[in-house]
Amino acid sequence: MSNSQYLPDARYAQPPDPEPYTGLHEAETLAYGVYAAPGAYGEAHRAGGPHGYEDTRRPACEAASGPPPTLQLTDPLPPQRTVPGSEAPTLVGAGHAPGAGGRAARRRRRDAERPESALRRLLPQALVVAFLAGGTTAFVAEDKAVELTVDGTPRTLHTFADDVTELLAEEGVRVGAHDVVTPAAGTALGDGDEIAVHYGRPVRLTLDGQRREVWTTARTVEGALRQLGVRAEGAYLSLARSQRIGRAGLTLDVRTERAVTVMADGRARTIRTNAATVGEAVQEAGITLRGQDATSVPAGSFPRDGQTVTVLRITGGNEVHDEAIAYAVRRTDDPTLFRGTEVVERPGRAGLRRITYSVRTVNGVKQRPRRIRTEVVREPRAQLVKVGTRPLPTSVRGADGLDWQALAACESGGRPGAVDPSGTYGGLYQFDTRTWQSLGGKGRPQDAPAAEQTFRAKKLYVRRGASPWPHCGARLQG
Repeated sequence: MSNSQYLPDARYAQPPDPEPYTGLHEAETLAYGVYAAPGAYGEAHRAGGPHGYEDTRRPACEAASGPPPTLQLTDPLPPQRTVPGSEAPTLVGAGHAPGAGGRAARRRRRDAERPESALRRLLPQALVVAFLAGGTTAFVAEDKAVELTVDGTPRTLHTFADDVTELLAEEGVRVGAHDVVTPAAGTALGDGDEIAVHYGRPVRLTLDGQRREVWTTARTVEGALRQLGVRAEGAYLSLARSQRIGRAGLTLDVRTERAVTVMADGRARTIRTNAATVGEAVQEAGITLRGQDATSVPAGSFPRDGQTVTVLRITGGNEVHDEAIAYAVRRTDDPTLFRGTEVVERPGRAGLRRITYSVRTVNGVKQRPRRIRTEVVREPRAQLVKVGTRPLPTSVRGADGLDWQALAACESGGRPGAVDPSGTYGGLYQFDTRTWQSLGGKGRPQDAPAAEQTFRAKKLYVRRGASPWPHCGARLQG
């Protein structure tokens, strides 16, 4: 079926629109219910709509049979005019009176122009649909489905955030210096990305006796040890490995397994232990300390890996020794004694000091005694000595003219402190102590000055002559 059957009668053909179509956004907008003359906005009414003409086009099957008339457009249609009070324009001109023939002509004219009017009516709708479709595509393109895991709790969410930092800010997730974000803050986001936030937790860790504070993102003790690189096999833990670590952290004591060698009784024993002290390690080696036994390092110290501890078997006791305390000598002047003469008024007495020593044998070797206590058993008593200050006489009547120097040379070789081999006689003139003291001398003659010895020898000569010196007495006469 050709389109020629829809062509209208040439007599009723409509002239071209007085104004060309200007588009959806340039058409004039009229108030609801107001009719406009044919033109830019009137075309929409002719195409059909809530306020246009009623569509009375008949189907092609209802058209008159026979070939359609040949159109010969000679004169343009008369101008249209709006009749007041009517709902449709009325054609006014020669040979065209209003009536049934005019309605038929209008119906045929609408049929002829309907494809163009329909296109004009659908074009704005298509533009709106295209705009909405483009906006929806952009909206969907910006939306991302990501998985955010915060401290082990995952959740899937949709976001328009451009990067990880913006996403965390949108979700109210605050991170600190010890927290870990994967991927790093500032990383661009894409659909299907996975973001993990691990909060840091403080652990007050005492590891093999060394105390320090560390941070971990692990949520259990076992995970923290693994993260910190602490060898937990065979180690002592103050908390269970499954113990959870809260945001506030916890205190953990860890003693790793160490190799310690214990030397005792001539034998070496190497053990693996997580003991806290050397004493505990020695006990684990099966060694018992008795009496004064000790270890080469303090028993309360921490045993280090590879350390060797020697057990010292100690035996011994105390020894007591007495020592004399020297007495002091106190001298006082005595004017009754000749100068150079000293007389012991009271002999001195030494004191007594008692000292206690500790004597030990370590692993069979005797050690140097160690003084542990000192006490004075008896105090010393000072010796009192009188010292003569009286000037010595130099002259004795009846003996001054003799050669005393020759006698001294014969008896003692002229030496005031000379003593004979028997120890009985002493001094220049070889007095015995008894004779010396009978002449007024003090102490021993050999201790007295040479002048005093000569004075006492003169007195003896006056009493007994030269008989006290039987062999050398003749020298006195020259």
